[in-house]
Amino acid sequence: MIAYHLDDRVSVDRFTEPSLRHFAESVLLALGATADEARINADGVVTASLWWHPGQGQGLEKLFRYARRMRNGGIRPAASMRWVREGTATALLDADKGLGYVAGRRAMDRAIEMAHSTGIAMVAVRHSNHFGIAGYHAKRAADAGLIGIAMTNAGAEMAPWGSARPVLGTNPWGIAVPRGEGRGPILLDMALTQSGKGMMRWLQRAGLAMPEHWALTPDGARTTDPVAAMDGPLLPIGDYKGFGLSLVTDILTGVLTGSLFGGQVFQDDLDYDVAHTMIAIDTDAFMPRARFEERLEALIAEVLAAPPVDPDRPVQLPGEAEQRRARERLQRGIPVDRKTVAGLRELGAELGVPFSLEPRPLQTTEE
Repeated sequence: MIAYHLDDRVSVDRFTEPSLRHFAESVLLALGATADEARINADGVVTASLWWHPGQGQGLEKLFRYARRMRNGGIRPAASMRWVREGTATALLDADKGLGYVAGRRAMDRAIEMAHSTGIAMVAVRHSNHFGIAGYHAKRAADAGLIGIAMTNAGAEMAPWGSARPVLGTNPWGIAVPRGEGRGPILLDMALTQSGKGMMRWLQRAGLAMPEHWALTPDGARTTDPVAAMDGPLLPIGDYKGFGLSLVTDILTGVLTGSLFGGQVFQDDLDYDVAHTMIAIDTDAFMPRARFEERLEALIAEVLAAPPVDPDRPVQLPGEAEQRRARERLQRGIPVDRKTVAGLRELGAELGVPFSLEPRPLQTTEE
């Protein structure tokens, strides 16, 4: 579990959530995003920084990719997103190469709206970009009292089971289930690979080995060396089962929407053509809300009552770790590694957006 702990092998500083949010919004505005686009996308990258280890690469460091692609035309600010198909419980959004967080927000909001009337709704997105963390979109439905499911395809990093040639993406899923008043949702947020290249780069910088089940070398050999595996395929969760899930995800996103799929996604920096699918489910369509919550809490109680193998590591629910990190980081500051901080300062200087934030004192005992 060392890969998910902060330590002194990679230097990080901490910054307040409002200061990072303001900087991210300002950068996106300077790149041509509308105020609404900047607000939504900044909220996404800051949420990722609150929830996840900085090595997972979904936080403030995503601004570098957005900046490059907004400058070269791969991401279109002020995109003219439009509904191309609309039904009673289904819809298809053309994102017009716009920001993925924005397209995902619009799609899930539409699914929520329809599900309140129909019980369940599915909205798909074509011609989009990186949509951030899947759980961010799924949680939006849970915050509205619905079960939310979000998925996306992505660039080829996973090989079909039995091969060493990447064809499929990490193709993450987010599933969020609302609980009763005052309780955070069950929040499953996972890629379909054992880990990602971001954590491999983090371990490389820290001088640490990676688990042997994360990735292969380009010739298909297992390794614990993140450098040797950087150009090889990531291994799926559950071996062939994860490969199957990734394939089906690409069908439900890329194939179904008319976007790119398989090894084509992310290949053209000017046109990623990513696809997403959002589903919202109203439990009232199946039973009274109070009854559903009662049954859900009974299941949760049974799960949490299972005795842990290690008393110091009690059983946790999906999403508990993210909620705990978010609470801690809102109090102590969000960790950003110093290489990323230097890059943000440089990016800000190029755009006339000074990164003038002062770091908080770092404690290295988090998580």
